[in-house]
Amino acid sequence: MDDDGDIYAPGVALIVVDLQNDFADPGGSLYVRGGEEVVPISNAQIRRARDAGAIVVYTQDWHPQHTPHFAEDGGTWPVHCVAGTWGAEFVPELVVEGPVVHKGTGGEDGYSGFSVRDVETGMTSSTELAQLLSAAHVHAIVICGLTTDYCVKETALDAIHLGYGVGVVRNGVRAVNLHLGDGERALEAMRTAGVSYR
Repeated sequence: MDDDGDIYAPGVALIVVDLQNDFADPGGSLYVRGGEEVVPISNAQIRRARDAGAIVVYTQDWHPQHTPHFAEDGGTWPVHCVAGTWGAEFVPELVVEGPVVHKGTGGEDGYSGFSVRDVETGMTSSTELAQLLSAAHVHAIVICGLTTDYCVKETALDAIHLGYGVGVVRNGVRAVNLHLGDGERALEAMRTAGVSYR
């Protein structure tokens, strides 16, 4: 993507990734340090995008109560973003004006907005995100939200693979940092793949 001028226009989509209570509220089960700081930054991006005629799409973890994604069922993460619960809801301050793509609804790893991976078989399948973007004639995307080292990174890398120009709002993401430095390594991996920062 071109770094000059306003990034939003028709044919561009802003993807707001997983700004949900369990991640962005200090009371959430998988709270990301500084996650709440991303919300006003995202709202400003949403306003800019809509004013310029770009579309805004939201991703939302939407897990069943039990899934191999969760530590209690053999996975990595505490129970989070269970469909229909407070933790799965978008933070109330977030402006939500656009389609929502649910991820992980069948118990898969739902890191990318574009695809999910069956934890047991490793098989991937597509969400409806690419179809939504195709219908809107989108050629480039901008990403903000949570988290740098998982859902933002995987969404960005999938988008590059699918041929989109990709930019990430650098101050509009935060990392889990399950391992020290994961966030910085994710930023470098995205940069190497062709993602620009703004």
